[in-house]
Amino acid sequence: MESTSTHAIVQALTRAIVEHRLQPGAKLAEQKLADHFGVSRTLVRQALFQLSQNRLIRLEPARGAFVATPSADEARQVFAVRRMLEVAMTREFVRTVTPARLKALREHVAQEKAAVAGEDVSERTELLGDFHVRMAELMGNQVLAQMLGELISRCALITLMYQSATEAAHSNDEHADIVKALAARDEERAVRLMTEHLLHVEANLTFDRPVPTSDIALALS
Repeated sequence: MESTSTHAIVQALTRAIVEHRLQPGAKLAEQKLADHFGVSRTLVRQALFQLSQNRLIRLEPARGAFVATPSADEARQVFAVRRMLEVAMTREFVRTVTPARLKALREHVAQEKAAVAGEDVSERTELLGDFHVRMAELMGNQVLAQMLGELISRCALITLMYQSATEAAHSNDEHADIVKALAARDEERAVRLMTEHLLHVEANLTFDRPVPTSDIALALS
């Protein structure tokens, strides 16, 4: 029951943040959340910790929890670094491609497709980001996988908040096309598709959402 309650709080707050009903920078008071959900502050604290691990909120010592505030500039810088790294990664992947690696990537793309068809925005965002980390892992390069994971975490919130379901479906389609190019060992096409994909994701982030509220009860209603 305890984990279910924590999960419910995480899901409700994630939805409020993703749907931009909670203002970036808004303070998330433990007692207000406990009252709203009818649970203990301990459960609320566990949920807030999980959200901080997902980079959706930031926990400040002696101040409390706040909705994270990634900037558009930060996202652009992250995407620029990702393009540099992932072009080189794609070239290397094509040169060392194996049937087992392709099978693993195809399975991942199928999981993405299922998540995009569902309603769990958090899961689809995580899987779409993990595609890139998965490529590095399959190559056996843990340093690259860790670096990409950190970069993707830094832009996860901004993607989560500003990527529409339509664009998420496009990302999944583009991943499938990249895998086809990798399977054909077409290095230049794979590199071009990866570069275009990252540019598309960045270009399709929309920042003109309605002004959200910092009122927790209103945002969660």
